[in-house]
Amino acid sequence: MSQTPALTPVRRALISVSDKEGVLEFAQALQSLGVEILSTGGTAKLLADNGVKVKEVSEHTGFPEMMAGRVKTLHPRIHGGILGRRGIDDAAMAEQGIVPIDLVVVNLYPFEATVARPGCSLEDAIENIDIGGPAMVRAAAKNHAHVGIVVEPADYERVLQALNAHDGHLPARLRFELAARAFAHTARYDGAIANYLTRFNEDDSQADFPETLSLQFRRVLDMRYGENPHQQAAFYRDTVPTEAGVATAQQIQGKALSFNNIADTDAALECVKQFEAPACVIVKHANPCGVAVAQNTLMAYERAFQTDPTSAFGGIIAFNRPLDGDTAHAIVSRQFVEVIIAPEVTSEAVRAVATKPNVRLLACGQWGAPQPAWDFKRVNGGLLVQDRDLGEVGEADLKVVSRRQPSAQELKDLLFAWRVAKFVKSNAIVYVRDEQTIGVGAGQMSRVYSAKIAGIKAADEGLRVEGSVMASDAFFPFRDGIDAAAEAGIRAVIQPGGSMRDDEVIAAADEHGLAMVFTGMRHFRH
Repeated sequence: MSQTPALTPVRRALISVSDKEGVLEFAQALQSLGVEILSTGGTAKLLADNGVKVKEVSEHTGFPEMMAGRVKTLHPRIHGGILGRRGIDDAAMAEQGIVPIDLVVVNLYPFEATVARPGCSLEDAIENIDIGGPAMVRAAAKNHAHVGIVVEPADYERVLQALNAHDGHLPARLRFELAARAFAHTARYDGAIANYLTRFNEDDSQADFPETLSLQFRRVLDMRYGENPHQQAAFYRDTVPTEAGVATAQQIQGKALSFNNIADTDAALECVKQFEAPACVIVKHANPCGVAVAQNTLMAYERAFQTDPTSAFGGIIAFNRPLDGDTAHAIVSRQFVEVIIAPEVTSEAVRAVATKPNVRLLACGQWGAPQPAWDFKRVNGGLLVQDRDLGEVGEADLKVVSRRQPSAQELKDLLFAWRVAKFVKSNAIVYVRDEQTIGVGAGQMSRVYSAKIAGIKAADEGLRVEGSVMASDAFFPFRDGIDAAAEAGIRAVIQPGGSMRDDEVIAAADEHGLAMVFTGMRHFRH
């Protein structure tokens, strides 16, 4: 029976990588430890050109690469050397002239990057399906009792440290962990191929969604508990994040992030990304309770906080500009805050927040244009999948349906309110004046009651509704919502339109002298 040795020697390594990051330095370090290096194609050339002694796989097997590189490592002298069980298969290996391969360093053809390129053909995609690479990875991972497998450049340093610490040997626990990562690597790879190929219809057109859906995320954080203390939880990140966000953020200080912290921070950050001017968004229980733009972050924070100081207590605060010392000091000296996140954090801001060591301070990096992706919602026994809501509306997209035209300032406020409403739980009503929220009504079963709550919030904080504008995430099914808004002092309304009673709703706006614009786009959020 095969045993798993505590330590296994590394005398021979096979290196064949698509991602060349760090591989030269890794190979040089292996060579300095006396490890013989086998390699193929571009990897072998890179190493040899830089002074690393390399034995080509074709020389090792006595069989040339063929079919334009399609067949390189698919040979018994490669797979026998990887799969051979030390102490069990030695005689069979010796009889066939097979020598052990103790370390396999492989990453795969860039299939996902290839199919993500505009205009990628099916033929291009097929050519970037790796065969020999996954075969070696799986073989080495299966035989991790005797062989090490490295599929990510991030593990090079870890492997070298182990080899140096153990006189050229790899410990069993490390081999096991590397094997687990290797199988995850090939699972992601095969899943990406399946996701791509099962989108093709009989006429070679592509469906919006694959027939089978394979997803892979990496656990980056274990949490004390989930949404509630009786629930266990962990945070997983995309293996290749494509956009700056809460998943890529660096925590500078503070307590460990909780399940609710991460969910609310994501809501705040994605909302603040909607604005070009310096902006601040304060979120509580996944809903914005204060949003504003201004000339700088401090003024934006002051105005956002003014919307609803009560709800801002214990909230999440996000900025779309670097967090400076003055703004950070204003926050921590005024209120209890769970998380502050910004693209960058100045040293002065770090010092200011350090006076409150429990506050979680995050820097997520600068972001570019939002990337298309899928959103998921788990239901019992299934998964709802949809395109990420990247719908945007500009001034040119608005349809004025009322007799009165909105003023220039009203248009600015209407578009501002619309961007906020997108991130408020439905039914969503947002009151805005001078690009500052003055009342938010969220999550009510009745749209009229959401409007009433927005008005109550404004009144509680002494904010004047008269002359402000209102955004609704979906159409008004009856005129009562417009009547209530006019009574509160609203002067302009932005909504998707599309109700069977749009004519009645428009007539109500005209009766009250309101300006009303339709966006033609709904933003339900559940």
